Amino acid sequence: MSSLENVRVFTQSAIRVEGAGGTVAYFDPFALTDAEAAHDADYVLITHAHYDHLSPEDYARVAGEKTVVVAPASMAGEVAGLGAAATHLMDAGEKIELPGICVEAVPAYNVEPERLGMHPRENGWLGYVVTLDDEPTRYYVSGDTDQNPDNETVSCDVALVPIGGTYTCDPRQAAAFVNALRPAVVVPTHYGSIVGTYDDFDAFAAEVSPSISVIRKLER
Repeated sequence: MSSLENVRVFTQSAIRVEGAGGTVAYFDPFALTDAEAAHDADYVLITHAHYDHLSPEDYARVAGEKTVVVAPASMAGEVAGLGAAATHLMDAGEKIELPGICVEAVPAYNVEPERLGMHPRENGWLGYVVTLDDEPTRYYVSGDTDQNPDNETVSCDVALVPIGGTYTCDPRQAAAFVNALRPAVVVPTHYGSIVGTYDDFDAFAAEVSPSISVIRKLER
C-alpha cells in the first residue's frame, strides 16, 4: 500500500482510484488534459457543486457509456445533465453497495469562522469512504471540509484530504485532522493551483505523525 500506484491525483481534488479487479472510480474530475481523457470511469463520485469539483466537461473526459455517478442528494439537479448511465444520490450516513464498489457518505463542511459560508453543513455536501473489488482497503476522500465532529472519527486506511487553506484546512489544520484519523497513508490534495502552493506539501508532512506515511501525488 505504501506506494499507492493505483491512486492518481490530477489537479485540485481530481482523484482516480483503481481496484485490484479493475474497477475505476474518479472523484471530482477537473482540469484534465486530453491525454488524461481515458473514458475509463466505472464510477464518478462528486463531493459538491463548486466548479472545481463538478465539471461537466471533465466528467465527459473520463466517462463512458456505462459510467455511474454518485453525488449528494442535494445536487440532484446539478448532476442530472451529466448523462450518466445511472445516478445514485446519497445523504450523509448512508451506505450503498454497487458492482465493484462500496460507498459510505460522510458529511463535509467547514467549521472555521473565516470560511463558514464556503461549505455550509446545511448544503448536504459529502466526502466518501470507498472500498473496491472486495478489497479491505478503505479510501477516504474527504471533499472540501474542515475537521469537524462528523468526520474526525472516520475509519480509513488511506486518507485523501485538502491542505491548501482558504476554502479548506491549511497544512497545519489538515495534519491535525489526519493525526486524529490515524490512517496508514495520507495523500494531500487541493493545493498548488487555485489555492495553496506546492510548498504546502512539506509544511503538511512535517506536522503529520511519523506513524502515518505521507505520499505526494500532486506534482509541480
